[in-house]
Amino acid sequence: MSASHRLLSLDAFRGFTIAAMLLVNNPGDWGHLYAPLGHAAWDGWTFTDWIFPFFVFISGISMTISLGRRAALGDDKVSLLAQTARRAATIIAIGLLLNLIPAFNLAELRIPGVLQRLGLCTLLAAPIALWWGWRGQLAWALGLLALYSLIQLGVPVPDAHGVWHTGSLRPGEDVGAWLDRALMDGHLWRQSRTWDPEGLLSTLPAVASQVFGLLAGHWLASKRNPVEKAMWFMVAGLACLWLGEVLGAWLMPINKSLWTPSYAVAMAGWACLVFGSCYWLLDAMPLPLLRERVARWAHPLVVFGMNALFLFAFSGLVAKLLGFIKPDGERSLKALLYAPIRELPIAPVNASLLYALGFVAAMYAVAWFMYRKRWFVKV
Repeated sequence: MSASHRLLSLDAFRGFTIAAMLLVNNPGDWGHLYAPLGHAAWDGWTFTDWIFPFFVFISGISMTISLGRRAALGDDKVSLLAQTARRAATIIAIGLLLNLIPAFNLAELRIPGVLQRLGLCTLLAAPIALWWGWRGQLAWALGLLALYSLIQLGVPVPDAHGVWHTGSLRPGEDVGAWLDRALMDGHLWRQSRTWDPEGLLSTLPAVASQVFGLLAGHWLASKRNPVEKAMWFMVAGLACLWLGEVLGAWLMPINKSLWTPSYAVAMAGWACLVFGSCYWLLDAMPLPLLRERVARWAHPLVVFGMNALFLFAFSGLVAKLLGFIKPDGERSLKALLYAPIRELPIAPVNASLLYALGFVAAMYAVAWFMYRKRWFVKV
């Protein structure tokens, strides 16, 4: 893969992920959801649980391509690390700012968050990308998963009520929850207060997820035939799904909130399968006319993917404002927009989905406008 060649499949995969995030994060009514459009209650996974690890995996692929290319051109690795650290700090700052809106109450600010984890993963994965080859990176990923497992299963900690547990993986009883309470008590996810799904300890296996993306980037950058690359993405995906299930049965269950090793490996498997399909259809297919036709169908995903981070932050801000602004002093703007949809002669779950689809369409209009203007927001 040449340095100048932009992977259409990576943009489409990124666009698929941001579109899915917009869909699952913005239902009309959180009480009426199709099961795949909500997170698993605790153990297990749904379609929604694909989204975050896909973002992390994509970040790893992009890091291998961008940092690897610049290092190969002779850029100083320390300077590249400093630039990546500034980017990570900016992502974390945006996440904290979004958590402040609309109350701007520092005393109850949720410190963890999705963008905060993305920033931390970027910061921690950068030196692994710059100073280790693919074998060293694989060792780092396995080491991070092993370290997390040893801590979670072997360190005794008290829960929020002072009862001690060793190896408990129930909500609020694991080592990660104890660590978050010790360091960020009062600044955790408001739905629980005693644990956070983006806590500090589970960042370790999340970094491993990003390193899996680094490894995928190495495979993409290899001189192998594109068809062979696509085939082995599918093989790797199936192998990771099998291994994730084995780890789920023998080590720790698949659990997004804890980002268990089984979850990290299984989601890497799904990422390989979905991205591998995109890569085959958009970059590797040996039939040019069919590949061009698929590219036209996938163009909306590419439009989404070109400004994914901006859309992530902007959509979060819009969703907060829709819930905060009350034009009539009683009902939020979201409630006013949702009211006519809710009154349609359709099931409540379909009304909720219809609102979410409308939100996705509105964000696509923003993405399309920016794409036409060639406005690409980079951090």
